[in-house]
Amino acid sequence: MASVTFRIWRGDANGGDFKEYTTEVAPGMVVLDVVHEIQATQAHDLAVRWNCKAGKCGSCSAEINGHPKLMCMTRLNSLPLDRPVTIEPMRAFPLIKDLATDVSWNFRVKKGIRPFRPRKPDAPDGTWRMEQADVDRVQEFRKCIECFLCQDVCHVLRNHRLHDKFIGPRFFTYTAALEMHPLDEENRLGDLRKTGGIGYCNITKCCTKVCPEEIHITDNAIIPLKERVVDQYYDPLTRLFRMFRGS
Repeated sequence: MASVTFRIWRGDANGGDFKEYTTEVAPGMVVLDVVHEIQATQAHDLAVRWNCKAGKCGSCSAEINGHPKLMCMTRLNSLPLDRPVTIEPMRAFPLIKDLATDVSWNFRVKKGIRPFRPRKPDAPDGTWRMEQADVDRVQEFRKCIECFLCQDVCHVLRNHRLHDKFIGPRFFTYTAALEMHPLDEENRLGDLRKTGGIGYCNITKCCTKVCPEEIHITDNAIIPLKERVVDQYYDPLTRLFRMFRGS
């Protein structure tokens, strides 16, 4: 057992500050264990969101020593414990209280994305035929647990606060899963260009680095979507073809 100090943000939308708590830690503990221990013994009114404690619900997102992480998947032995460990709420979303933030904006964004629209069955028995490689391509995106760490670390949302113009890496990934589905025939490129704000993304890969499911958000979702938007709206040959077609 060792004694470690933790600096936890306490406050609400009206303001607050960090408060230090010192507690005993044991081998194998994760940050969420410590938060629960402090909540049980020193700060009974500490607000924190969590559910599964297994890295699958995405509820316990926070910033640990300035890095967006899941508290339940961040082991203490991965942190420098010779100085206070800082735990604070995600910065890209409005603060509710202490470590809990209002992430409802994300769900509103999701509702605005055009849903899956399958093409007509191409077999006499009313089923579809598709290549396994095309099916495999979108499976990676389905691993997302909607922890919104990628949204939190994205500078467009975190620093520039362009929530009204930019849907963020989580929903580029969600859109990619639909756009690249072998049966889908909906066209979302115009939405990505206008309301989605995909042009704001400068592919720094910060979203990929914080993804707990190790989804290659930038390389496999955002860049292919950017290429499709460029081909559709900015490629000179495509524009010329559309001009002659009158579309």
